[in-house]
Amino acid sequence: MKTIDNDIATGQFHKIYLLYGAENYLKRQYRDKLRQALTVPDDTMNFAAYEGRDINTKEIIDLAETLPFFQDRRVILVENSGFFKNANEELAEYIPQIPDTTCLLFVEEEVDKRSKTYKAAAKAGSAVEFVTPGEDMLVRWILGRIRREDKQITKPVLQLFLSKTGLDMEHIDKELEKLLCYTLHRSEITAEDVEAVCLGQVENKIFDMIDAISARRQKQALDLYYDLLALKEAPMRILFLIARQFQNLLLIKSMSAKGYPAASIAGKAGMPSFAVQKNLRQAGGFSVERLKAAIADCAQAEEDVKTGHIADQLAVELLIVTYSGKEKSPSPE
Repeated sequence: MKTIDNDIATGQFHKIYLLYGAENYLKRQYRDKLRQALTVPDDTMNFAAYEGRDINTKEIIDLAETLPFFQDRRVILVENSGFFKNANEELAEYIPQIPDTTCLLFVEEEVDKRSKTYKAAAKAGSAVEFVTPGEDMLVRWILGRIRREDKQITKPVLQLFLSKTGLDMEHIDKELEKLLCYTLHRSEITAEDVEAVCLGQVENKIFDMIDAISARRQKQALDLYYDLLALKEAPMRILFLIARQFQNLLLIKSMSAKGYPAASIAGKAGMPSFAVQKNLRQAGGFSVERLKAAIADCAQAEEDVKTGHIADQLAVELLIVTYSGKEKSPSPE
């Protein structure tokens, strides 16, 4: 990371950057830093972005060989391609030949350091791994954010905050932003503030899961469910939290449709006012009828598990699959 910071400070850039690792928050931060430093705002002629496993290598190479239009360089951003985990001989052979007028920026989840592609990138440019920081570093980062806002927090309250968020930087960032907004006109952050606005890891994953379900992102919804199981969360507790979120969404959607203000909706739903808009956005992915059906199906799944008709883990999985799939159109009469 220091290498990238130094490159940005000096304006001396490599022709290829490979950002990889499990720490997605830092990875995105440095991706955006590099993009901002390498490109001119709104320059769509000299910047291109690709994402996913079906990217055509030849297309990337052809574009890399194209001279920039009235700028010093052409920047190509490629994310989650899998080029550095699986063999890509064509790209490995091309990397040493990247012209000085092109910068390739790769952002990957996993790499195989034994692969020719990785070795070529590391030799020709900069390969930086982003790992989850230790708690001491996270504490310094959090305290820095809090002090920049002219606020204070005691060590016990900070520990309470971390117990709610865990050590994931993206999660911490979201929860810290909520906490700073909640205490906007006060200088001290208290334990009561943390308890009022900071959801635990499980509740946040449930929210993200419902978000994925509402957007019909079935794989992501199931992945979040398996993450919760890996955290040793009981399927029946997950089912309870899913049902509660569906009930909140139905309440919020109904009250909003009747013209109730955010403060009234927040009081009825038992959430901070600033969270209402976020939940309204999520509720927009469901019709009232589908929310009612989801609540009923949650109750039915609970009964089926308790009467031994289905295993608890499978019952929740089937519920997620059902509501993250496409909503069926009514049958013609």
